[in-house]
Amino acid sequence: MGLLSGRVAVVTGASRGAGRGIALALGDAGATVYVTGRTVRGGPPPAHGAPGTIEDTAEGVTARGGRGVAVRCDHTDDAQSASLFEQVAREQGRLDLLVNNAWGGNEGSIAQVPFWEEPLANWEHMFTAGVRAHLAASRFAVPVMLKAGRGLIVCTSFSDAGRFIGNLYYDLAKASINRLAFALTCQLRPYGIAAVALSPGFMRTELVMMHPDPQAGEPGESTEYIGRAVVALAADPDILQHSGRVLVVGELARRYGFYDIDGSQPPPFRLQGEAHPLPPDGH
Repeated sequence: MGLLSGRVAVVTGASRGAGRGIALALGDAGATVYVTGRTVRGGPPPAHGAPGTIEDTAEGVTARGGRGVAVRCDHTDDAQSASLFEQVAREQGRLDLLVNNAWGGNEGSIAQVPFWEEPLANWEHMFTAGVRAHLAASRFAVPVMLKAGRGLIVCTSFSDAGRFIGNLYYDLAKASINRLAFALTCQLRPYGIAAVALSPGFMRTELVMMHPDPQAGEPGESTEYIGRAVVALAADPDILQHSGRVLVVGELARRYGFYDIDGSQPPPFRLQGEAHPLPPDGH
């Protein structure tokens, strides 16, 4: 019996990257995982060329001891998102965990350039296929969770600790996702449903390994490190105490006692540089 045996999860944007790592870790814990994304076998490859499909991830979940179910879903299309959660309700009768990981930001550049030199299309990639996709999936997932009187929504994001991330659109998108977790909590806590934003460190995603940045150094975390954080949160009977917060994977590793796939325990990832606190009201 796995730690999450009998639990049902949806992980969006799970063809590759953090979503894939999270889905695989949930498979290790024995969960049934609906793996969603736009990249399918036999379909057009993504513009960035990174490998991975929803079928690959779902099969990996099953091989790990869980049950993977691949569902093609473009989470910028509300009808497709609604259909996904109707399928989950019909087939499983419950939903315990939603991991909002869909992210369109990789379809454009995330360069550290002045925002007035950056294409406005990058805003659409990050907000329509990122922030709004998180909100829409949550909107369709919650009615399924309400039936059980409990649940957890995890939004993958980034903790800036008051520091500017370096790209204005990216900074706004991640801040919006962090605020989304807080706002969801304000409305969902009375129903026993928790919501958190989860911040990993520098991960060895397919794209990072395809395009290494010598200035960034070596990535310190596998994509399954954040997955093990999700498992720990989903298994925590007191998860509501963390609801509404931005949680850092490295800190959770020390709290719950989990490790990365190589046996290491990478420390909490923090941006370097001076913090920029907001000015006081009225100034």
